[in-house]
Amino acid sequence: MMRRIAVLDAPSNLGLRPPTLSSVPGCAKAPGALRDHDLVARLGARDAGCLTPPRYDPGDWRPGDGVCHAGAIAGYSWSLAERIGTIVDQGEFPVVLGGDCSILLGSALAMNRLGETMGGRIGLIFVDGHSDFRHPGNASYVGAAAGEDLALVTGRGQADLAAIEGRRPYFRDIDVVVLGIRAQDEYRLDLQAAGIVTRPVPTLRVEGPARSAQWARDQLSDCVGYWLHVDVDVLDPAVMPAVDAPDPGGIAFTELELLIAGLVETPQCLGMELTVFDPDYDPDGGYAAEIVATLVAGLAPVTAGDSAPLRLLPAQSAAAPGRRGLRA
Repeated sequence: MMRRIAVLDAPSNLGLRPPTLSSVPGCAKAPGALRDHDLVARLGARDAGCLTPPRYDPGDWRPGDGVCHAGAIAGYSWSLAERIGTIVDQGEFPVVLGGDCSILLGSALAMNRLGETMGGRIGLIFVDGHSDFRHPGNASYVGAAAGEDLALVTGRGQADLAAIEGRRPYFRDIDVVVLGIRAQDEYRLDLQAAGIVTRPVPTLRVEGPARSAQWARDQLSDCVGYWLHVDVDVLDPAVMPAVDAPDPGGIAFTELELLIAGLVETPQCLGMELTVFDPDYDPDGGYAAEIVATLVAGLAPVTAGDSAPLRLLPAQSAAAPGRRGLRA
């Protein structure tokens, strides 16, 4: 059975610091910029709409207050998990267009629910230029959830984000594979100590994207499925500078295409998200066009597959965290 792709916009920028005191991060514009290059039609996908996020407003947040926008992110994550769950339950492959990396919290919640339904564990393949592993145990303070998303989804940090519905962690450390971080990532030793396996860019390039994808899948052989997170800052800024934190030493578009293809060609891959593309740094749309071409080619194995995906049953009347008065 072929899987139809469903494209869902999740244009949240709540997990990023403001670029300047009077501006907001531009990654909320990413889904629109990608759709402008006919992404949905070229994928042969169903348009699953847009989950509008709360307004970006740090208010009087100060360092030491915990994660900025925490209450808004928690509520948005719950709603995003509902939408992803509905897509998966229809036998479709969700492609979630972020937005910043904080959207991983919604995906993680959906996958944790699914694992409970299936009676097995769901893993995470985390393709990102940065480990996003800052948390109160290794940093003087936290604040921007997009730099803390991997820590939060593995149960580290404040409960209103790391334990929505009382689920903590959404992914176990041994069920996470990190690909594409830079060789000198700030938290690489913390990942190693946690037992989270990584393949930094130098190794990924030597082994090649196809073999690296197979290696990543092999690490999760005990899981019933996995979610794919792709942050476009895994790409080298020489070819993709339109991100909030460009960092030299990344991969090329062709490598990302082959990596995605190798990761999605199995029914064990339940869906993916794309994050942190910022159209404010792409005035002529050239980078958006490159991303769309990479996604269309990389996701081709999904609709060519012959295995039905796992199914996600509707969540049991859980209340949205945003309605419980959780505070930022």
